[in-house]
Amino acid sequence: MGVYSDYDEFISPISPTRLFKALVVDSHNLVPKLLPQAITGIQTIQGDGGAGTIRQINFLEGGEVKSVKNRIDEVNEETLSYSYTTIEGDALKDKFASIAHEAKFEEAPNGGSINKMTTKYYTKGDDVEINQEEIKIGKEKLLGIYKVVEAYLLQNPHVYA
Repeated sequence: MGVYSDYDEFISPISPTRLFKALVVDSHNLVPKLLPQAITGIQTIQGDGGAGTIRQINFLEGGEVKSVKNRIDEVNEETLSYSYTTIEGDALKDKFASIAHEAKFEEAPNGGSINKMTTKYYTKGDDVEINQEEIKIGKEKLLGIYKVVEAYLLQNPHVYA
């Protein structure tokens, strides 16, 4: 099994606490409401939302990815850190055993937040080629969700305050 790691930072005018609440704590409710053209629902398969919880995200028919299952590994509201692992679904293709995500929401010096994301792709074998274009497309989709939530929070300053 091989491992490919990727790191990104996103800057936002939204406070880290508000973004964390929207993108992590209540994402299973908020994201399907904001993106009905892409996500048909997020359902909890097992657990209570904390570590060990498994959630299935269902996407609109006709897309390349129909669903994914994510296992929540950590939700820390004090440090505003979150980690989860994609354990099943079309996003893994035939290449990956799992994809682990770690996110940390930090206060930016000028207000707003710096959001750091580390992703580790665990391949099914050592000889699996990583397609950088596929990685880029996945990151763009994730950033798209992030930007939709950010816009919603900017338009609704009282939500998750």
